[in-house]
Amino acid sequence: MKNARHFITGKSLFNLVLFFGITSQLQAQNQVIPLWKTIPQEIKAPDYQEKEIIKDGKVQSTSQVSIPTLSIFFTKEIKQNQTAVIILPGGGYSHLAIDKEGTKVAEWLNSLGIVAFVLKYRLPSDLIMTNKTVGPLQDAQEAIRIVRLNAAKWNIDPNKIGIMGFSAGGHLAATASTHYDERVYETSSKISARPDFSLLIYPVVSMENDITHKGSQTSLLGNNPSQDLTDSFSNEKKVTAQTPTAFIVHATDDTVVLPENSINYYLALKKNGVTSELHLYESGGHGFGLGVKDTSKFWTRDCEEWLTAHGYFTKK
Repeated sequence: MKNARHFITGKSLFNLVLFFGITSQLQAQNQVIPLWKTIPQEIKAPDYQEKEIIKDGKVQSTSQVSIPTLSIFFTKEIKQNQTAVIILPGGGYSHLAIDKEGTKVAEWLNSLGIVAFVLKYRLPSDLIMTNKTVGPLQDAQEAIRIVRLNAAKWNIDPNKIGIMGFSAGGHLAATASTHYDERVYETSSKISARPDFSLLIYPVVSMENDITHKGSQTSLLGNNPSQDLTDSFSNEKKVTAQTPTAFIVHATDDTVVLPENSINYYLALKKNGVTSELHLYESGGHGFGLGVKDTSKFWTRDCEEWLTAHGYFTKK
């Protein structure tokens, strides 16, 4: 079976799910499933339509997401109690680099024997949500709950569900790792939204003016956010002893998202006794995906070693 490669929007998504169903793992291959039956705090905006950039038949980037979805990438060799990773593409909370920081990453994780999920999360907008600051977090929490709920059916260990984010997606992953107990939408579910580990790749972590990525800050919090709101979404300030362990990657010469974001999060984890790993590469800039040049090119190798050491992946 080929992995899921297409991201579907609108009513056709629900028709697809109804047609195929998700009654077995075989049927779930190549699935794109809706995240919600009823999207929380939604504002109906018929003119707010998703915009995709397509190249060579593949969606490279998407924006104006109003219907969040979860794309499932199963491994070729099915084993019991597999590790799962939910991937959050970056894009400054204004678009999603769905191929470079989504599909391609899922395929790499599959090659390690890890089940991957790409979350197409809603981007913060006052046009489609009553509180745009928690819209993306609502989607991240629900995605974790869905994967954990279906863990047995999908041959996933419910205690080995990680979250992975790039750039602004890294901010959302860090937010999900530090705000998992916050009730940001009404649910009767008793399933935990806490990820078991996080993989943060050149992440935005802080909303503090001196180190944040201004575009991400403005998109998520608006212009001139209050100090309380800034503090709430500066995730280095929200770390506790219960925050999940993290593998963090950044390039020293990143001028788009300063490496202090990763450094401060790592130090907060260390202060709270959460064993984690930080890789600061000398060069690589920002947005290098799975690695394209300079010393950051081989971060995936370091990540494989970390996953192996924690029992999330067994090297062949």
